[in-house]
Amino acid sequence: MLGKIRSLLIDFTGIFIIGIAVYLMSFGSSLGDQIELPSSIYSMNTIFLSILIEALPFVLIGVLIAGGIQIFITEDHIKRWIPKNKFLAITMSCVIGACFPACECGIVPIVRRLISKGVPIYAGIGFLLTGPLINPIVILSTYMAFGNDFKIAFSRMIIGFLIAIFIAFMISLIFKTNQLKHKTDHYHNHLNTSNSKTIPGKILGVLTHSVDEFFDMGRYLIVGALLAAFVQTYISSESLVAIGNGQVISSTAVMMGLAYVLSLCSEADAFIGASFSNLFPPPAILAFLVYGPMIDLKNTIMMLSVFKSKFVFTFVGIVTLTVFFVMVLLSGFY
Repeated sequence: MLGKIRSLLIDFTGIFIIGIAVYLMSFGSSLGDQIELPSSIYSMNTIFLSILIEALPFVLIGVLIAGGIQIFITEDHIKRWIPKNKFLAITMSCVIGACFPACECGIVPIVRRLISKGVPIYAGIGFLLTGPLINPIVILSTYMAFGNDFKIAFSRMIIGFLIAIFIAFMISLIFKTNQLKHKTDHYHNHLNTSNSKTIPGKILGVLTHSVDEFFDMGRYLIVGALLAAFVQTYISSESLVAIGNGQVISSTAVMMGLAYVLSLCSEADAFIGASFSNLFPPPAILAFLVYGPMIDLKNTIMMLSVFKSKFVFTFVGIVTLTVFFVMVLLSGFY
């Protein structure tokens, strides 16, 4: 009974928050005509909506895949497919992620569903890191953004892949359990459609789980997008550029900070990164392109809804330090 009440509350808050976002999309301009607001509010609203519009299609794809995993993939399948060897499991997850077009928002519900089905945490993290970073769409957009120059695209692909393997291996040494906040998704327990043996019943189960997943993840996406829009509006990028001052270490730190704050979709971030090419050295640009898809502000909010806080903050720290030191060490090659 308590599980059903909790589930209804979660669904209601998800619908309420998404409803507010839709209202702002539809009626925000007319509301602004009646109430005089500062121009920065309009700028923040525009950035907020652009982040949402950019991310929502990928979240929808992600929750549909997560629903399919919930209905069609069993724990026995996972046990047969995942290699027993830790390093092989990490490498396989990174390779699969590299072939899987997903953004950093849409991949969170997929990874949650995989881990809840029995995928080891380190294999899930490998998939989470490479999926948004080096899938074919991202590499093609990077190639085009830098004037059909394959050097940056190739560097992003190889360096990102090796960093992802290292981070997943570090996670395997530190965390031995799945680190999900809820070992069983208690807000899914009231759904019994997954027990259906018929194809229509299974499709209904996929859609039901997808809707539930969408409302659960969507509210965290909205909160993350709102925070990212606020930071973008009220923190000047010019001041961050000034901090960079042309030095590799400071420039790398600044570009990683920008990647985290801007929370760009990985399919489009290369075009923004290319616009900074005249201001920052190549290692800093690469840091921007590798770090942003791995972790950003809205992605952090979504991960905090799925994983234990200690795990998320440790993960963010490992990713940040690894990307920073690797890019600084590689500066001599560029």
